[in-house]
Amino acid sequence: MSLNKIGYFGGTFDPPHIGHLVLAAEAAYQFKLSRLHWVLTPEPPHKQEQAITPLNHRMAMLQSMVTNNPTFEISRLEIDRPGPHYAVDTARLLAQQEPSADIILLIGGDSLWDLPTWRFSSDLVAVVSKIGVMRRPGDFADLSPLEQKLPGVTEKIVFINALLQPVSSRELRRRIAAGEMYRYYVPPSVYDYIEENQLYRGK
Repeated sequence: MSLNKIGYFGGTFDPPHIGHLVLAAEAAYQFKLSRLHWVLTPEPPHKQEQAITPLNHRMAMLQSMVTNNPTFEISRLEIDRPGPHYAVDTARLLAQQEPSADIILLIGGDSLWDLPTWRFSSDLVAVVSKIGVMRRPGDFADLSPLEQKLPGVTEKIVFINALLQPVSSRELRRRIAAGEMYRYYVPPSVYDYIEENQLYRGK
């Protein structure tokens, strides 16, 4: 294992929230990351039927959220190249940029079971050194079904433990649209941006 460890945390971040921050911060601490790349995806292939907030808004919210942590940086690996964007391609590009580093893929617990359906998922597993997964209470008692679908994956999985209730961007969008409380599920800068720009209010 290299002493230089780079985190790869991809997503639409629509909106970014405290769950994202906790996963990133715990990963940086537990893996002793040199840097953590927040890879903002302009148009995710698996969300073609979903309305995505314009990139400029998501970028502004994410930038405001990560700017005070020197380990965090926003990657333009997907922003500056045409889509569709797949994790395996981005991981390869990151590995080319950081040839001496171990690449640590960070995903939420709900994404782990979907991993075999990702494009060239076996290649993605081969490219990264570890897969950091946010553990939720009672999750993943038995990984053998996942291993059967994606041989070799379990030896790369490292669970990240954190003191946090599940938070999701989907639920936050629903709450905002319904006029429900969401303020403390996002950092103050993200809350202020959403309110100033009246995002997620529907048509």
